[in-house]
Amino acid sequence: MDLEAVRTFVAVAEAGQFQKAATDLSITQQAVSKRIAGLESNLGVRLFTRAPRGAELTIDGQAFLPHARELLRVAERAGASVRPGRRPLRVDVIASRSAQSGLMRGFHRAHPEIDLDVMMLFDIETAVTAIRSGAIDASFRAVAAPGRPLPEDIASVRVLDEPLQLLTGPAHTLAGARSVTIAQLTGHRIWMPGIAPGTEWGAYYDDLVAEFGLTIEVTGPNFGSDALLDTISDTPALATFMGEHSRLIWPADHGLRRIPVTDPTPVYPHSLLWHRDNPHPALATLRTHLAAATAGHDTAGTWTPGWAIPR
Repeated sequence: MDLEAVRTFVAVAEAGQFQKAATDLSITQQAVSKRIAGLESNLGVRLFTRAPRGAELTIDGQAFLPHARELLRVAERAGASVRPGRRPLRVDVIASRSAQSGLMRGFHRAHPEIDLDVMMLFDIETAVTAIRSGAIDASFRAVAAPGRPLPEDIASVRVLDEPLQLLTGPAHTLAGARSVTIAQLTGHRIWMPGIAPGTEWGAYYDDLVAEFGLTIEVTGPNFGSDALLDTISDTPALATFMGEHSRLIWPADHGLRRIPVTDPTPVYPHSLLWHRDNPHPALATLRTHLAAATAGHDTAGTWTPGWAIPR
């Protein structure tokens, strides 16, 4: 159904005259008559009768009027749902308890007036596709894996360097340490079943292993963070890495230890990605907030792969 014809019908019904409706719509009276005739032909009924005072609704016209008004209201809501500035800002984070999620919670506290949709996509290629299609406005990622640069229409800025910590159970040989050097981790089994080949975090840990001669095992199914914490707590021979800002919770009797890693401290570089032509006004607000809320990068005593630094 032609919405402009429906809009014209409502205008004539409210004005009571074709000429007045034409003036209100800034079109000619001939255009009004043509639209009404087309709508009547489409519906198979007469909507108006000519009267000395103008146009009067027929019984069918009276029946159609409330539905016509509802059609226009639905059309307006549909347009508003995707109009920049009227719809929520849609941002992708890797996990609900990650540092990225914490950044978005901080943004929401600082700007409660901005509507947000926070979602979780799997990998950077999925996220970039969603950014380019307009399905999301921004994504937190480690930029890209080596040899796979971002498309030219995708912009990025590094927003947070998150130090890695060693997580051990109470019986692990390093459990009592206040900190460990990365050299001390050589020969220890670090278990990370969530690493998926081809992902940007997979590429990050591949470089970490190559740089420092670590042993990272990805064997076994990934049953999620709760199962990982249970296994680390019960297995003295295993440890894992977790981000300093990850908000994981475990039972007190697990006795897990979070131990800073030093000399150098490996940091995971979180970047914000967005489409260069994205017009959503809240996107600029998010970028300004992140620039003010996050620390400097490449500080002394830290390590991150060279490929993870955005252009």
